[in-house]
Amino acid sequence: MLRFAVRKLLNISLSLFCIITITFFLMKIIPGDPLTQEQSASKEIMEQLFAHYGLDKPLFVQYLNYLKGVVTFDLGPSFTYEGQSVSSIIVQGLPYSLILGTEALILAITGGITLGSLAACFQGKKIDKSMMIIAALCISFPNYLIGALLQYLFAIKLNWLPVARMSSFSHSILPAISLAALPMAYIARLTRSQMIEVLSQDYVMTAYAKGLIKKEVFFRHLLKNSLTPVVTYLGQLMSMLLSGNFIVEKIFGIPGLGGWFVKSVINRDYTVIMGITIFYSALLMLLVFITEIAYLYLDPKVRAERLNAAS
Repeated sequence: MLRFAVRKLLNISLSLFCIITITFFLMKIIPGDPLTQEQSASKEIMEQLFAHYGLDKPLFVQYLNYLKGVVTFDLGPSFTYEGQSVSSIIVQGLPYSLILGTEALILAITGGITLGSLAACFQGKKIDKSMMIIAALCISFPNYLIGALLQYLFAIKLNWLPVARMSSFSHSILPAISLAALPMAYIARLTRSQMIEVLSQDYVMTAYAKGLIKKEVFFRHLLKNSLTPVVTYLGQLMSMLLSGNFIVEKIFGIPGLGGWFVKSVINRDYTVIMGITIFYSALLMLLVFITEIAYLYLDPKVRAERLNAAS
C-alpha cells in the first residue's frame, strides 16, 4: 500500500509540474501584458513597473523564478489589486468556496444515495419512477439555470431565502442546491443500478433466509456493496463541484475563488489566474488521491490488483 501511495504521489507531482509549466507559458503566449491597462503612464513608469514585477527579465528566468516561488508557496503579487499577493487572495476566497463546495458535496452524496436507495427498494413502483424523473430533470438543466430558477422562486417570489451574497448559512442554501443538483442525480442513478444488481446476488438471498430483517440486510450488505461506483465517481464529482463553483459563485455574488478567477480573467491579472489554476489543480489531485485510497479499502479485489501492479 505504501509503495502504491508513493507512486501515486510522484505521478501527482509530475502532473502538477506539467500544469504549472503549461499555464505559465500559455499566459505568456497571450497577446499583451498584465500592465496594458496602464495606458496613461509614461514609458519610464512602465519600465519601472516591468522591472518591479520582474517582467523585464528573460522568459526562462521568469519561469525559473516562478517555479521557485511555487515551491516556497509564494505565487507572486497581484497586478490589479495593489498590495495584495496571490496567496492572500486565495486565503480570502478559499473559505467561501470550501463552505459552498462542502455543503454541495454532502447534499449530493446524501441526497443521491437516499434517492437511489428508495428507487431500488421500490423498483418499478411510483416512488421509483418519481425519483428517476427528479434525477432526469436535474441532469437536464445546467447549474446556472437551476440557480436562476431557485433565486426567482425562493428569493424573489416567496422571499424565503436571500437572493445573493454569503454572510450566513441561509445565503449558502440556494447556491449549494444548484451546485449539487447534477451530481446528486448521477449518484442516485449509480446507486439505484448497483443496488438492484446487489439485490439479485445469492448472499442477499441467504441473508433474508437466515431471518435478517430488511434494515439489517440494507446496512450490512446492500448499502456498503452499492457504494463502490459512488466512491469511484467522487473524483469526477469533486472536479464538477470545483469547476461549477466558478459559475454559481458569480450568479450568487459569492466572494469565493471562482469570483476572483473570473475578475482576474477580465482584468488580465495573470498571476492570479495562474495561482488559482495551480491551487485548484493541486487540490483536485489530492482529493482524487484520497478517493483512490478509499476505493482500495472498499473493494478488496481492486486493492489486490492495484497492489500487485504496483509491486
